[in-house]
Amino acid sequence: MDHIWILSSFAVYYITNTLLMIAIQNFSFQYNRKKVLYNNLSLTLPEGFIYGLLGKNGAGKSTLLKNMVGMLFPTRGSIRVNERDPKKRTPSFLQNIYLIPEEVYVPALTIQRYVSLFSPFYPLFDRNAFYKYLEELEVKHAGKLNTMSFGQQKKFIIAFALACNTRVLLLDEPTNGLDIPSKSQFRKLIASIMNDERIIFISTHQIRDLDNLIDRVVIVDNGELLLHASMSEISERLSFRKVKELPADIEIFYSEDTLGGKSIVYENKTDEDTRVNLEQLFDAVTQQPASAKTIFSKPKKSFQ
Repeated sequence: MDHIWILSSFAVYYITNTLLMIAIQNFSFQYNRKKVLYNNLSLTLPEGFIYGLLGKNGAGKSTLLKNMVGMLFPTRGSIRVNERDPKKRTPSFLQNIYLIPEEVYVPALTIQRYVSLFSPFYPLFDRNAFYKYLEELEVKHAGKLNTMSFGQQKKFIIAFALACNTRVLLLDEPTNGLDIPSKSQFRKLIASIMNDERIIFISTHQIRDLDNLIDRVVIVDNGELLLHASMSEISERLSFRKVKELPADIEIFYSEDTLGGKSIVYENKTDEDTRVNLEQLFDAVTQQPASAKTIFSKPKKSFQ
């Protein structure tokens, strides 16, 4: 049995002691000739950040995640996760990446049986942490998983995924099916497990659910990358305010009617410190992609 222990120890060492990066290069994907979801997308995602992937329904967010985990394959270009090719789906690759799909599936097993069957695939699985996550998410069920409500099933899968301690965690619309208290607890758990050696990549169109959680924003639309920027960079380059009337001395990037006035987004030329509104950012970038590209391509010194 000594050789098994040595191999297991090496796997744990390799998992926790190598730099991690997801590299997407000239990625194109299409289901058929008429339905092209991505065209030459290039994106680099280094470890140590929680990424928020924002896009409209049907924009291909789920497709991108499935390509990252090797469930779908690029039509052209490549995706590499920690220098590994996802489509090969080797055990050493799969033990360190976990995808929570939007529609979860659970078999007719008890929680204990599910854990005993599937946790051995993940060398860093923490059983004590798993039951702690279940308690914090208020998952209490003695029967089989398939008899739970959808919300309870989703919370069970979230708890299991977090306990696997994979360095790459992909979440597709993770808050669908969760009530408001559960969404809040979900955000707390994600923040608590994050460290400098992990990548957490969250895809959602429910943008408010990512508030105060993500470090970097990725916006895709019509198969193209419109924005990849940190929250601090967004705050440096854009200002978000609510006004009663549109100011005449400001070139407005985006505006929308709100109760008691208008919410506006504009280029931050005076080093204002305003809170980033992700919903308005998404609307602004998808409706004015050329303006967004111009603003975010400027050298940082032009904002000082």
